[in-house]
Amino acid sequence: MFIYVVLFIILILLPSMFRVIREYERAVIFRLGRIIPVKGPGLIFLFPVLDKMERVSLRLLSIDVPEQDVITRDNVSVRVNAVVYLRVVDPIKAVIEVKNYVYTTQQLAQTTLRSVLGQVELDELLSKRDKINDELQTILDQLTDPWGVKVTAVEIKHVDLPQEMQRAMARQAEAERIRRAKIINALGEQQAAEKLAQASDMLTKSPMSLQLRYLQTLNDIASENNSTIVFPIPLDLIKPFLKKEK
Repeated sequence: MFIYVVLFIILILLPSMFRVIREYERAVIFRLGRIIPVKGPGLIFLFPVLDKMERVSLRLLSIDVPEQDVITRDNVSVRVNAVVYLRVVDPIKAVIEVKNYVYTTQQLAQTTLRSVLGQVELDELLSKRDKINDELQTILDQLTDPWGVKVTAVEIKHVDLPQEMQRAMARQAEAERIRRAKIINALGEQQAAEKLAQASDMLTKSPMSLQLRYLQTLNDIASENNSTIVFPIPLDLIKPFLKKEK
């Protein structure tokens, strides 16, 4: 009878004695409260009652950082949210050094985001986002390293500006476009004037070219649908006839 009781107890405990650990997981086991070397992947054996196991995923995790109210260095109030990418590199530290590394990293990311963005101006926040992302990633990675967590990247997702700031930036962008258009127009006028001056010098040095240009202009005028054409005749063309008449 005793043997049957033992077999019955073993059959009940058998499912809890063997666990399957996936390739991307590791098993952190506490035996009588003391930690033993990490096990997995594959099939592992646990002593009933004596062992307590916690699974730790080694896959990359993404954590959303809720919108934070931030005042930049130039006193502009913005709302910013971000995303943090991390993975566990030391399962034992991730279990014994911090209670919940995902929640703790999220809280740490919120405070770090407000601290870093409070030291930059709005223009830097909008134009140098990659530099700010790298700075956030470096700071968070240093802070989470004792937990066995590696922060691989931090990305600022969205910057929400006040309505009056958006209108001011739109006016500034429009003024910048007008300024560039005027500069381009002025450069075009300058280049055209330089080319005309060069053409004038060339025609001055070659009178025959000037005459040919004159005849070409007359030909262009004649091609238009005009009933009357009035054009000047250079004296150089009629001087021979005047001399002959005299």
